[in-house]
Amino acid sequence: MSRIELTFKNKKNILNVYLTAGYPNFNDTVEIVKELAKNGVDMVEIGMPFSDPLADGPTIQNSSQTAIKNGINLELIFNQIEEIRNTVDIPILLMGYYNQVLQYGADLFFEKAKSVGVDGFIIPDLPLDIYQKEYLQKVESLGLDMIFLITPQTTNERIKLIDSKSSGFLYVVSSFAITGSKSDIQQSQIDYFKHINNIGLKNPKLIGFGISDKKTFDTACQHAEGAIIGSAFIKSLEGSKNIKQTVKEFITTVL
Repeated sequence: MSRIELTFKNKKNILNVYLTAGYPNFNDTVEIVKELAKNGVDMVEIGMPFSDPLADGPTIQNSSQTAIKNGINLELIFNQIEEIRNTVDIPILLMGYYNQVLQYGADLFFEKAKSVGVDGFIIPDLPLDIYQKEYLQKVESLGLDMIFLITPQTTNERIKLIDSKSSGFLYVVSSFAITGSKSDIQQSQIDYFKHINNIGLKNPKLIGFGISDKKTFDTACQHAEGAIIGSAFIKSLEGSKNIKQTVKEFITTVL
């Protein structure tokens, strides 16, 4: 059983926190992940900085630009994850874009990720049909998970198809917007979450986009197995002089 499967089996109200590799400083990734795990976070989503992050709002875009200026790249991210795995056991996801996978070489990318301790991937612009034809067998053979996103605009038929090809969990986008664009969960979103729960999907679900504090996290957990926090955490890191303290203080505002 994979780390992700075990997490969903053994825990309720799962908190997944997104961070940008190489942000705020080049060497902060390892310490941030260690502190997140120490303070009760159940899994982490490490963003691979990219020059054109289509799904991300200005907060994560700016963190990506800073990380790129800091000198981070995919090979260095793999090195950082390998170091993290010396002390951290929670699931680690890589979040990025299809072009990054292609540039590295898809087979090599998946094999390298597996070798350093990555558990799964979130690649928002990877077409489902291309994944099914070209990469699904490879990803499954390595015991890795590929997480796809669904939105309020995704049809029931499409949701069921995405669910059938996904593993690990489904990323339920709370609204049709970029990350960091909402501060409260509206009734229309709750109705959407209830609708998703009535479709009969095989994968557990984590809600993302607009989750920023205890109130929104708790609300999300009423309608899914947990939630993902990204932009709010990135904002907390901006200008931090003490990573350990910043991480601890932020997580206390959520859990």
